[in-house]
Amino acid sequence: MKLSDRMSGGILVALGIAAAWFGSRLPGVPGQDVGPSVFPMVVGGGLVLCGALVAFGIGQGFEAPEEEDPTPRHPLYGLRALLPPALLVLYVLVAEPLGFLPTAAIMIGIAAYALGASWRLLLPLALIAPFGVHAVFAKLLRVPLPDGVLPAPW
Repeated sequence: MKLSDRMSGGILVALGIAAAWFGSRLPGVPGQDVGPSVFPMVVGGGLVLCGALVAFGIGQGFEAPEEEDPTPRHPLYGLRALLPPALLVLYVLVAEPLGFLPTAAIMIGIAAYALGASWRLLLPLALIAPFGVHAVFAKLLRVPLPDGVLPAPW
């Protein structure tokens, strides 16, 4: 079964609204500005934004048109499904000595390459996204992340 972009975007928007709403109902922690409700609300807001972008077809110009590939795929092509757990193991093994920022850049680069991103998109994404993720976790959620060889500028 194939879902249209409007349908799958609408599902993401509904899921995001539900996550934000249920997250907002979590009780606060006395004496802390940021409580357990922040993370589900941030994730819910992100899902609403991404779902709306998908539903309205924004960004379709970045996609290459689908073409039938006459060449057969490599027999190990299906093993790409093991990439997320492999990247998690990589993070556990190298995040402490290397640090969050370089490790996240490597992980994003590998994932983007495996998903077929062009180098023009892959490099800026791998260099900029770790700083945004670090800012959210370290500043907003106050989760300590390993500094390693490249500490965050804040």
